Amino acid sequence: MTEVHHVRVAPERLERWLAGFAQRHPEPQVTVTPDAVELVSPDGARAWLESPWGRPSAEDPLAALVAEACRPRRVGALLVRRNSHAVGIFDGSKLVRHRVGRHYVQGRTKAGGWSQQRYARRRGNQADQAFDRAAQDASELLLPEVDTLDAVLLGGDAQAVRSVLADPALAALRSLHERQRRPLIPVADPNLQVLRDALPRFLAVTIGLNAEARGPAPESR
Repeated sequence: MTEVHHVRVAPERLERWLAGFAQRHPEPQVTVTPDAVELVSPDGARAWLESPWGRPSAEDPLAALVAEACRPRRVGALLVRRNSHAVGIFDGSKLVRHRVGRHYVQGRTKAGGWSQQRYARRRGNQADQAFDRAAQDASELLLPEVDTLDAVLLGGDAQAVRSVLADPALAALRSLHERQRRPLIPVADPNLQVLRDALPRFLAVTIGLNAEARGPAPESR
C-alpha cells in the first residue's frame, strides 16, 4: 500500500502550492471526485486535495477549488474540554461574537474502594455541569445564527464535544456538522486566543502526497 503523507495549506497559499507542484511534476492529469481533486503526474507523483466546500466545477476544477477555499466564510466554533470551553462566530477572519467559560473539575484520584467511587461521582457531576454550561453558551450564541453559518468548527476533547452536542437543544448544530463534517481540531484548554487560532487550522486545505510527490515545498509549511 502506498504511504500517503499529509500537509495542510492555507487557502491564500493554495494557488502558489499548485504552481509549485506543476513545476516539480509537469503536466499532471486532473481528476475530480465528490470530495477531492487528484493530480497525477507522468513521473508518478500524486496529490489529493480535499474539497470540503463541495465538488468543484469540472470545467476548471483547480481554479474552482482555490476560489471556494478562499471565499470568506461564516463559521461557528465550539471548543470544549473538561476545564473550559469557548464558543464563537467568525465572519471571514473576524471573530464577531464569542464567549469563554472556565470550570473546576477535579483530577483523578489514586484512592480505592468507596472513597474512589464517591470521588468519581463528584468528578462526573462536575464535568456534567461544565458541559451543560458549554451547551447553554452554544445555544445562546450559535443557534440564533445557525442558518447563516457555512460550517461549525469543533475542537478540544472528543468525548467532551460529543457530550455537549448530545444536548437535544443543539440538534440544528449537529445537523450543520453532519452536512459539513470536518475532523475535530485538538486544542489546549480553550480561551480567547485558542479560539482565534483554531480558525486558520479549520480553513486550511488538507493535501495527501505519495512518496514521489514529496520534496521541498516551503509554501506548504
